[in-house]
Amino acid sequence: MAPALLRFYAKDWMADVMSKGKPTISIIGAGRLGTALAIALTSKSYPIRAVAARRAANARKAISLSALPSTTLALGADQLEQLPPSDLVLITTPDDAIAGIARTFAKLGRSARRRSTFLHTSGALSSAVLAPLAERGFHTGSLHPLISVSDPRAGAEALSGAFYCVEGDSVAVRSAKAIVRDLDGNAFTIKPESKALYHAAAVMASPHLVALFDLAVQMLVSCGLKPQEAQNVLTPLVQSTVNNLKQTSPEKALTGTFARGDVATVQRHLKALAPKQLAEALEIYKLLGLHSLQLAAQRGLDPKVATQIKIALKKT
Repeated sequence: MAPALLRFYAKDWMADVMSKGKPTISIIGAGRLGTALAIALTSKSYPIRAVAARRAANARKAISLSALPSTTLALGADQLEQLPPSDLVLITTPDDAIAGIARTFAKLGRSARRRSTFLHTSGALSSAVLAPLAERGFHTGSLHPLISVSDPRAGAEALSGAFYCVEGDSVAVRSAKAIVRDLDGNAFTIKPESKALYHAAAVMASPHLVALFDLAVQMLVSCGLKPQEAQNVLTPLVQSTVNNLKQTSPEKALTGTFARGDVATVQRHLKALAPKQLAEALEIYKLLGLHSLQLAAQRGLDPKVATQIKIALKKT
């Protein structure tokens, strides 16, 4: 046998050995998270049998980006009945599509295979949205990685060591935790009825942080900086704050005006934010300022000073 061909078969044999015992997976949803999971799971030798997306072309793109074998099926939304039997199906679509996908598979008439499990990756929805599948005998649950995915490749790296919220029936939870373990992540569980509040907390900590950062950029632009310059100036400040939060509690990580109780500085801020074009920033400053006062009080801020600042925030 030619050396090149021998290497090919050796590589194929090694892949089979490495994937032995790993559940076969199909992924429905070829967006940033679905593709990131495909990349990450492929790197851990999970055999991915199919990727489905709204359009088959999008599924093919995700397969190519994930370096999956040519035997991986690329399916469109109208071809879900062609999804091959898989031990695990990951639904990584937007939240609004999950219930419809569950109903579609429930109507396909397939009996539940042993070990067949459906996991969706929504942070706001519990496994209850997969009830039609549970009624058909499938195991159901949710697996939500607590990371921000703006790019599939960077997202795949971020999945390693991330925290994952998992819930569902016992078999689904075990399957989800096995994936988390293989991705060197950390799993935690919450009550299904708390999923929406859990997700709202995640939104506060990440997407809303981006929105808050954008407001800060706009404020510096009003000072005369260019948008990119303002972003460059503020990014190290945000990073230092995140580093502080890694090391201590929020009240101890709080620094600056409210932590010190600088009444006059708060009054200057409120005056600077008075122009109409900064009305949104003013309202958010006041709301967050009131919460910052609570944190400052926990670390010993003089109650009289806190009251003065609170009056200034509510009077404006």
